Amino acid sequence: MLKLVLKDGSLLEVEEGASCMEAAKAISPGLARAALGAKLDGEVCELSAPARDGAAFEVLTWESEEGRKIFRHTSSHVLAQAVKRLYPAAKLAIGPAIDNGFYYDFDVETPFTAADLEKIEAEMKKIVKEDVALSRFTLSRDEALAKADAMGEPYKRELIEDLPEDAELSFYSQGDFTDLCAGPHLPSTGSIKAFKLLSVTGAYWRGDEKNKMLCRIYGTSFPKASMLEEHLAALEDAKKRDHNKLGRELEYFTTVDEIGQGLPILLPKGARVIQLLQRWIEDEEQKRGYLLTKTPLMAKSDLYKISGHWDHYLDGMFVLGDPSDESKECFAMRPMTCPFQYQVYLNRARSYRDLPMRLGETSTLFRNEESGEMHGLIRVRQFTISEGHLVLRPEQLEEEFKGCLELAKYVLDTVGMLEDCTFRFSQWDPANPNNKYEGTAEQWNEAQRIMGEILDNLGVNYQIGIDEAAFYGPKLDIQYKNVFGKEDTIVTIQIDMLLAEKFGMEYTDRDDKKVHPYIIHRTSLGCYERTLAYLIEKYAGALPMWMAPTQIKILPFGPEQMEYAKSVKAKLDNVGMRVEIDGRNETIGYKIRSAQLEKIPYMLIIGDKEMQDGTVAVRSRKAGDLGAIPVDQFVADAVMEVAEKRK
Repeated sequence: MLKLVLKDGSLLEVEEGASCMEAAKAISPGLARAALGAKLDGEVCELSAPARDGAAFEVLTWESEEGRKIFRHTSSHVLAQAVKRLYPAAKLAIGPAIDNGFYYDFDVETPFTAADLEKIEAEMKKIVKEDVALSRFTLSRDEALAKADAMGEPYKRELIEDLPEDAELSFYSQGDFTDLCAGPHLPSTGSIKAFKLLSVTGAYWRGDEKNKMLCRIYGTSFPKASMLEEHLAALEDAKKRDHNKLGRELEYFTTVDEIGQGLPILLPKGARVIQLLQRWIEDEEQKRGYLLTKTPLMAKSDLYKISGHWDHYLDGMFVLGDPSDESKECFAMRPMTCPFQYQVYLNRARSYRDLPMRLGETSTLFRNEESGEMHGLIRVRQFTISEGHLVLRPEQLEEEFKGCLELAKYVLDTVGMLEDCTFRFSQWDPANPNNKYEGTAEQWNEAQRIMGEILDNLGVNYQIGIDEAAFYGPKLDIQYKNVFGKEDTIVTIQIDMLLAEKFGMEYTDRDDKKVHPYIIHRTSLGCYERTLAYLIEKYAGALPMWMAPTQIKILPFGPEQMEYAKSVKAKLDNVGMRVEIDGRNETIGYKIRSAQLEKIPYMLIIGDKEMQDGTVAVRSRKAGDLGAIPVDQFVADAVMEVAEKRK
């Protein structure tokens, strides 16, 4: 038998082989949601109740994202119950399920240590063994406030105070533990057989550095021990690949306290990789009809007031001057390039014959990110982006959008990242139009309708992200996850039907009328620093030869081979290879190990025999010892590998 947990917390037993509709017959038609758990194997299901017309249930298992969230959300309650048992004075904040796990934030007098985590984990095992049942109950807002006060939970009270007065709030109880929670959950704690607490860190309440620093415990859980073991092994591999560690060890970048958070220094290796990517992108865009621009890094507030950034993005900008003093000029470092590139279009009158106009720029941007959001090269305050804006006629929109998507996919595929990307159709939230978004509901609905048709026509497999749009239009976000599963946007393509009018951008159409163009905001590779971080992680520092900062190391046995080594280097230099000679007075074995640690694609070992035969002994990072190869042949092969941008 499986157990069905109803919203009132009561249990309903369902035959294991029962169909969704058979289960539905036992539930009142007004039931909104319920969670179904199989006690024996920890499988999780969620059932969306049928409408009154008898629509079928949707069953979500562990294989579904929502099913995993139910499992891990219950795991976070087990964590909180264990903490309250061991540390009764701890105050509860929030404990959601996240990608690959869960966390819970606590207000404690002394932050938890690794030794504390061992004790908490042991207590969690006791709670799982007790197989404590979870039950749900609801209270009015006033009753919920009184309940939070009675439990001595000030953070829960603050969450309740943010809700409407007529709200009905749900709580979940499991034995001696009760928590404010929307649910749903597993029927009992006994299903959570495999879990692990991973780390403890600080986190500001509600992500605001002005609030108190809380203690956050991260964990993960699975239905089977084998799945947990596999996940922990992947985490160990992720730690080895973490660009924040590996990128520093390989000397791609560093950070300096006196310069500040989110302002990394690109060392010669990192700077070289980004230079290679930038040159490639600029050349590729030129082939596709883009015009290169170079615009200022800052502007007066007047420009941002026209674009809307001053109203919608001021907190994320670095402002030079006093925004409230209108008697003096106030400047801000640019967070986006669009209002600057529009001035290129506005430089003279335009007709329909000038469109589409494709403008591209390697742009340095500045965003005042919260200090808690900084992470290596992935989230920084100054970064460089392959930004572009296409100004076009309405009938050109689909073809130009297609071109932007094809370019982005080509670029991501070439660097080896496309296979790990997902696509998100980011839309506005109609419930929040005035605080974040420009334009009317009609304009947004039209923009999203057009973009949806384009994505469907192009066969893009996307998810919808509500309230993820830019303030001026919907967008296609290409998402990528770092080695720890944290997802960020790497490329965006946005449709904008609003800003052209705000900036007075017009063209003369075939009927000699002045009309406003459409605009596509897009990137082709996105943020170069973020891309470098992802590449370091994907390839564990061993970048493909075409983008490796040093492609070849020449390793002579001793001084007597140095002149020949220099002649080999000259041939490689002449075809644009990045080559170094290791002429140190060390053994050849030591030199090979050093090159391997540096992740050099090819080592050319030179002894007396290679000098006599006009060859080099080639050692590949990937394939190992390739034997002696004539110099000219190796040069030709290396040129071909780079030209083809092999992964």
